[in-house]
Amino acid sequence: MSLIIAGRFQTFPAAESAAQKLFARGFLEEDVTLFFVNPSGQHARHPIGGDVGTDAGASGAPKGAGKGVTIGAVVGAVIGAAIFAFFKSPLLVSVIAAGVGAYVGSLVGAMSHTKKPRTAMQAEEPTRHAGVLVAVHVSPESQEQAASILRESGGMDIERASGRWKQGRWSDFDPLQPPHPAGEFAQTRA
Repeated sequence: MSLIIAGRFQTFPAAESAAQKLFARGFLEEDVTLFFVNPSGQHARHPIGGDVGTDAGASGAPKGAGKGVTIGAVVGAVIGAAIFAFFKSPLLVSVIAAGVGAYVGSLVGAMSHTKKPRTAMQAEEPTRHAGVLVAVHVSPESQEQAASILRESGGMDIERASGRWKQGRWSDFDPLQPPHPAGEFAQTRA
């Protein structure tokens, strides 16, 4: 595994300027890479898009839909029976009312068991923000120098990582993993 220091920039020109400063201070071109990190949820990890297979807030929806179907079918059947008794309508009306009640009940039940998504303020661990990442393959001796250069160049979310560095790039970078702040360089700016 390689030691990597990375910083996030708002624009490619700002990231390229930081890379030039790294080169001027003796870092090699094959040890510096720039790439864009998409916003959360837009990493296309699944065939239809998105980062996760299911929304965590929707995990209780099937249970709620099951309860809703039962309650809705009973309420619909009672209403249908009342219509049948008072208006002498065909039995089919009772069956349709029970079906409509079950359908509406399943929707209401599913929606009542979904949870609001957590906001970034409620998140337990930091999330990776979108932007241009400048990653630098460093040695233990040069990591502080690289972090200082990135910070002085306007880098945000300076992080330290352990990963695979192949052919001049961070080959096993995972945008879903939160960044691990690099000590005193961990300060973030908007």
